[in-house]
Amino acid sequence: MKINIILAGVGGQGILTIAAVIDTAALASNLNIKQSEVHGMSQRGGAVQSHVRISDKEVYSDLIPIGKADMIISVEPMELLRYLPFLKKDGLLVTDSNPFLNIAIYPELEKLYTEIKSYPNSLLIDAQKIAKDLGNSRATNIVLLGAASHQLPLSDESLQQAIKTLFERKGEKIVTKNLEAFNAGKEIAKEIFSQKVV
Repeated sequence: MKINIILAGVGGQGILTIAAVIDTAALASNLNIKQSEVHGMSQRGGAVQSHVRISDKEVYSDLIPIGKADMIISVEPMELLRYLPFLKKDGLLVTDSNPFLNIAIYPELEKLYTEIKSYPNSLLIDAQKIAKDLGNSRATNIVLLGAASHQLPLSDESLQQAIKTLFERKGEKIVTKNLEAFNAGKEIAKEIFSQKVV
């Protein structure tokens, strides 16, 4: 078993938190992991990406080759498109629909959405709204993690325990809000994929 995940977004969107949850859950499940990170002016809204590789055997490289990513999880739609060359033919795309407008010539949103939806195994979610409705707008990243969780080789229990472990120092309320965000992401993914099958 081996799964390659690319996480993408801009600084401050919680990309590395998603990686930390996955890493913590994988280690607790006695799996091998390798992770690399690139921070491009992340403090100023620059691109951030992380490669996460999970396997039941030893992982030798922390970088995912072109065409070998099983999934891309992005907290920003344009950032998702940057990494499409890495995606396997039947790979999963999960992204928030809300743009981070940090450049003057940001592409037209409808064109972005059309490109993303052209991949049959894609989830374009208003994760920001879901997180806001739950009372924690900072949990957009955890909504997206929940949406992708059905294709991770990790149990819900291990992912939820990892969320508890990582957020417990911030208090019980924050832990609860993030668990709610994770479960809301799972539900919206189930709903979207059931509509695609019909």
